[in-house]
Amino acid sequence: MPVYRYRCPENGAEVEVRHSVEEKLRMWGELCKLAEREPGETPESAAVERLILAPLINTPRSDSRLKEMGFTKLVKRDAGVYENVTRSGDEKRYMEAGDASSLPHLRKKISD
Repeated sequence: MPVYRYRCPENGAEVEVRHSVEEKLRMWGELCKLAEREPGETPESAAVERLILAPLINTPRSDSRLKEMGFTKLVKRDAGVYENVTRSGDEKRYMEAGDASSLPHLRKKISD
């Protein structure tokens, strides 16, 4: 389950809780119950707002790591020419515009 951060405008408190995507918290009392904390002097009916946070992204730093993770990285080398720096198997090193045989084998890399 994802972690969400909520803020109560009435008391300025921010609280992180885990809950399903479908669940919507609207009041301080609901938030406190889920976070297993006392509401304190703030009325349980006080409104809360979910904060939007930037996702943490752990970007691979090397082409080999991208390849291990199943990504394809193309680097532009000339007009209409890209080098597949993460090629594997029988993939061609260069992808050229108009040459379908030079496309990366994405169907082999994608799995459900």
